[in-house]
Amino acid sequence: MSHTIDGIQFKQMVLHAAAAITIHKQEINDLNVFPVPDGDTGTNMSLTIAAAAAELRRSEQVALDQAAATAAAALLRGARGNSGVILSLLFRGLSKSLKGHASADGALFAQAMQAGVDAAYSAVMKPTEGTVLTVSRLAAKRALEAAEESNDMDFVLAEAVRVGWNVLEQTTEMNPVLQKAGVVDAGGQGYLVILEGMLSALRGEPMPEPVEESAPKQAKADFGSLSDEEITFAFDTVFIVRKREPEVDLAPLRRYLDGIGDSLVIGEDDDAFKVHVHTDIPGSALNEAQKYGTLELAKIENMRTQYDDLAAGKKAQSVDDLDAVEEELEGSAYGGAAVAAPKKRYGFLAVCAGAGLADVFRDLGADGIISGGQTMNPSTESILREINKVPAEMVFVLPNNKNIIMAAQQCAGLTPKEVVVVPTETIPQGITAMMSVDPELEPETLLSAMREAAAGVSTAQITYAARDSDFDGFQISEGDYLALLGGKLFGTDRDLTALLRKLAEQAAEQGAEFVTVFCGEDVSEEQAALAEEIFAQACPGAELSVLPGGQPVYYYIVSIE
Repeated sequence: MSHTIDGIQFKQMVLHAAAAITIHKQEINDLNVFPVPDGDTGTNMSLTIAAAAAELRRSEQVALDQAAATAAAALLRGARGNSGVILSLLFRGLSKSLKGHASADGALFAQAMQAGVDAAYSAVMKPTEGTVLTVSRLAAKRALEAAEESNDMDFVLAEAVRVGWNVLEQTTEMNPVLQKAGVVDAGGQGYLVILEGMLSALRGEPMPEPVEESAPKQAKADFGSLSDEEITFAFDTVFIVRKREPEVDLAPLRRYLDGIGDSLVIGEDDDAFKVHVHTDIPGSALNEAQKYGTLELAKIENMRTQYDDLAAGKKAQSVDDLDAVEEELEGSAYGGAAVAAPKKRYGFLAVCAGAGLADVFRDLGADGIISGGQTMNPSTESILREINKVPAEMVFVLPNNKNIIMAAQQCAGLTPKEVVVVPTETIPQGITAMMSVDPELEPETLLSAMREAAAGVSTAQITYAARDSDFDGFQISEGDYLALLGGKLFGTDRDLTALLRKLAEQAAEQGAEFVTVFCGEDVSEEQAALAEEIFAQACPGAELSVLPGGQPVYYYIVSIE
């Protein structure tokens, strides 16, 4: 057994840990559903500690405290994502406790682990149990207890790892999101893989070798069982700012960032600070932070599109793919599409699926249709290509799905045309917005009118359950028909007609003056006639239209005004 460690051993422990988590990063990614289901925790933690390993390889420092400080500084600057920043804080606290020490025994290392936990908890604005915080805290607690039993470095670290794995198994029950997905916490598992790697080095075991595919300790998360509702804010934003002065007070920045997002973590040393935050306005976060120093690096990723990729069984795209994306677009200006010369001031693009719906938008003045919607969201590149085809100076884009709004917004600045995104979340909102268009209005006034019109529409949809699942806290069985109203579950039934009647009654209670029913591709003429009869009876005073929408997935989309 190893009673103490020095700087050379600590360096080897970090190198082993980096190799271990690199091998296991994909299985950790497959568990990543909290705080958002974007499947990148393993990658983020691997890249974060890899930065420390690379710096230690270059370093000639052999003293323990210097090696720990080198690792902590590299981790801070290399930290990626929420899990990476927390990992850097765990090592930052470790480094502070080891300062001034050429070696560490079990007791000192246990104290250093606890200092890391304290640093992580103090930096996270709203700590959540059942995460890496819980695992690290209880592992450090056991390390302190073990040090009193035997002041042996090997024993202390082994006991911390043992208890950590036991705690990790319990995270599924501690966190409702993990429980829904049926997995343990990804960050907690990543931390334990790192500690195990460090213990392996301490025992003189060989460096972990990459293998074709590592055997996962848990099943993959069922990303399909979740929804993008789990993602409160769209952009995972990480950046480093070099301080203007060592003692800068970051408390006001913490309050500001906490007000515009969540999952906030701020790590710092004497020279710089690193921020991780989930927000819808990353630009504002960066601008505010620059009041405290000079922005050095930034990484912004759209977690909604990452979730969509994962739910579809694809690899989630990250900033690590930027080089490949740039190569793909190289030599192809403005997304590969020729830019149409403007022949008018305003143009309009609508996203929808279904020939009938496309015809409605064209009849209302849409210049182009982007095929997309539920289960098939178009990329920013696809939207950009259609924008460039519109022969107008300014193009208004109606996404008609909240999952597409962010992708549409990315088009601004990628084309010589001015892009205005009308944040419509449903087809009825988009149609009503188009009905309010007055080309004589100024842009801001027109946008305001379209938004106001869209806000006055209630949207109901009827679809079906392809498998057993949980929706808004309700158990749904395969084959059930689901009625949604305003994006929330309105009711379920095995009888499609019964759900239609309930929606018609709801429309009557709302005092509907205009009701439009768009029938999907699987709705027969007889079913469409019955839907018209049901709404006519329930809402005799409303102006009623029943039209062929041709949309997939939804049997009926109902606009209620």
